[in-house]
Amino acid sequence: MRRLLPILALLLSCTANAQTIALTQLASGFDQPLGIAHAGDTRLFVIQQTGRVSIFDGTNRLAQPFLDVSSLVSCCGERGLLGLAFHPRYRDNGFFYIDYTDRNGNTVVARYSVSATDPNRADPASARVLLNVAQPFGGHLAFGPDNYLYIGLGDGGSAGDPGNRAQDLSTLLGKILRIDVDGASRYAIPPSNPFVNRAGARGEIWAFGLRNPWRFSFDRTTGDLRIADVGQDSWEEVNFAPATSIGGENYGWRKMEGTHCFNPSTNCRDASMTLPIFEYSHAEGCSITGGYVYRGAKYPALKNTYLFADYCSGSVWATKRSADGTFSTRKVLSTNASVTSFGEDAAGELYLVDGARGIVYAIRETTPSTPRRRAASH
Repeated sequence: MRRLLPILALLLSCTANAQTIALTQLASGFDQPLGIAHAGDTRLFVIQQTGRVSIFDGTNRLAQPFLDVSSLVSCCGERGLLGLAFHPRYRDNGFFYIDYTDRNGNTVVARYSVSATDPNRADPASARVLLNVAQPFGGHLAFGPDNYLYIGLGDGGSAGDPGNRAQDLSTLLGKILRIDVDGASRYAIPPSNPFVNRAGARGEIWAFGLRNPWRFSFDRTTGDLRIADVGQDSWEEVNFAPATSIGGENYGWRKMEGTHCFNPSTNCRDASMTLPIFEYSHAEGCSITGGYVYRGAKYPALKNTYLFADYCSGSVWATKRSADGTFSTRKVLSTNASVTSFGEDAAGELYLVDGARGIVYAIRETTPSTPRRRAASH
């Protein structure tokens, strides 16, 4: 059962702004939750790795799932139902898209429709598979400001990417893809994609050199893209592409892990690499979870702040981009949560998902009361 509880005592002062970041428990009882999406209204759709999508309507977690594809999904570890994105014109067409690993262990991206009679239920018979990629792990979905669907795929597993797939433009693995879901019966490749006319390259590729992009997001105000990429042995990283990007970024893996040489062990960097805006070592965690730039209205002090976390340590960081294009990052919260995802609602408010405990939290900031000054003695 869902429980509304008092403010959870997971607080850490943010000295830069004399404020406090806090988590408020919103709902619990989810089965391995690892994502949140919205459909342009007040509902939150919670992705559960075992194959179900549940609805939190702002007051209650609905007993009946919005979608149940558990019979299609192989779970768990890095497999399962991993991504959900609603079409930008969902109110008109009722389309949404999921990313899951099927019973054969392959990544599937499929389109579904909402039920014609119940807005809180999907039509299970409406499935149309758009993409099937032979690999053991799936990824993340998000529509960009251009209304194209972006898909994150890992390098396919095996430590160190022995097939060098992330650097190989003939395979979709280790990439961010960009497709037009309105342009054909399954999908079309946007003609402006960076590798459309390159011989031997897959036209779906938007960016490459990624190991395991676990949550990427577009800033709803600027259109900038931030990608959290899970490292191999030593370094976790956040990558960035401005809204003006024409695609084609090489984020370095497997040549580099973060800003450090991986394979080869020396002389790995060249001018084609796009280096991360932030990295942290495995002394501080083991698996990055990407978040969102805060664009809500409730907490003005959090404006322009990108939040992300580490799954193992429960640490949460905040990054801001200055007017000169530089980035500053600081740790803002220490928790005991296994942070599998962040979420953003239609109003731009942010949420944090604890996958191990099945809990969704709302993120907020609080301003400590200012101590009263003593009157000067004479």
